[in-house]
Amino acid sequence: MALTLPAHPDPRHDEILGSGLLQELSYAFGGPFHFVLPERFDANLAAFRAALAEAGVEGRVYFAKKANKAAAFVERCARAGAGVDVASHGELREALGHGVRGEDLVVTGPAKAGRLLRTAALQGSLIAVDSLDELDQVLGLDTPRPVRVLLRRLPPSQPQSRFGLDDAQLDAALARCAGAGDRIRMEGFSFHLSGYEVRPRADLAGDLVGLCLKARTMGLQADRISIGGGFAVDYTSAGHWQAFLAGQGPDDYHARKRFAAGDFYPYHSPVAGAGALRAVLAARPHGTGAPLAVRLREAGVMLLLEPGRALLDGAGSSVFRVQGVKDRAGYGIVTVDGTSLSLSEQWFNSEYLPDPVLLADGPATGPAYRACVGGASCLDSDLLTWRKIAFPARPRPGDLLVYPNTAGYQMDSNESPFHDLPLPPKVVLRHDGGRPRWRFDRRTAH
Repeated sequence: MALTLPAHPDPRHDEILGSGLLQELSYAFGGPFHFVLPERFDANLAAFRAALAEAGVEGRVYFAKKANKAAAFVERCARAGAGVDVASHGELREALGHGVRGEDLVVTGPAKAGRLLRTAALQGSLIAVDSLDELDQVLGLDTPRPVRVLLRRLPPSQPQSRFGLDDAQLDAALARCAGAGDRIRMEGFSFHLSGYEVRPRADLAGDLVGLCLKARTMGLQADRISIGGGFAVDYTSAGHWQAFLAGQGPDDYHARKRFAAGDFYPYHSPVAGAGALRAVLAARPHGTGAPLAVRLREAGVMLLLEPGRALLDGAGSSVFRVQGVKDRAGYGIVTVDGTSLSLSEQWFNSEYLPDPVLLADGPATGPAYRACVGGASCLDSDLLTWRKIAFPARPRPGDLLVYPNTAGYQMDSNESPFHDLPLPPKVVLRHDGGRPRWRFDRRTAH
């Protein structure tokens, strides 16, 4: 029996699939494309803001731009007064160019280039300082106003992380900030924490509140902390996810490829998105004392968040056209008109697991058909889906495969014009007078 992992039901997505628009766009573009739904981004942003308000916590949401390059989402941030998390000069330029104010940007990433630091400082952006060398660069900038910084803390629970300052480095950084006078405005602390667990995030956030209080005794502002992203997305039901993990094995994959359960993103999460933020705020750091929300309020500390995937939940999908199908013993290989560079999970020795939807070019006939999905490149490893998908019928050239919910980190993180294939365009979909309408995304061409 073929393993399945259907995405959560999504009436809006089903409406788009049934409208005929995707077939028209595939014909017009002559290749794969992505569609994005900015109204879903708006709803996710509103949910995070509501979680902060319900807890009585002052906070700011910054969209982690690395999760998707589409301008549409940055434009929504500008419209809603939300912030954007950038990690390169190009991302900073894109955010400014699409209407986000410099003071609404937070600049993250390790060992930032001098040009990025200088531009960020001149624009009044908040810079998460990752090392003493970087702090010295910031202190050496000649700017007309104090440079806004956070000091990034190395997580004690993840000492192998390459991000952040350890205890001795943090003490040295605080001393340099205190001695810098008006050249710098040390606004607080941040951290980069791998994983999606609530408890470690709440524990470290509680520690940073204490660091703010310590920094204030040195004359520093220290009135905000950033807990980064790491808010999971729930793609499928608990039952489907548990059945998949229990049943999957080498026979379910082309070439008997092996995946361990730990290789996969947690496609089901009982606490996800804004619900995960609520859980963090309700948690008692290290299991004692007042909940994090209470500690933030009592200390007068603002909470900054940098979600990426969680703001993009349901906000877009990827569409590929079938170019050919070949039969193998017991299953088939479907080849589509794009590559696995447009489904980034495949390039981390993992698999994007939610089932693609087959849109047949005409009436579907014949029995169910199991097939993996390969890309159009000459690489044997170029598979969008190694798993033998249970299609309702044998796909045919001209059919479409729609991979659902790919806006978060999937559709463009690793895209490359390999073989001189053009990058799949992004189109923005919306409803106008009861019918779907589209336009190209307005991202600046480079």
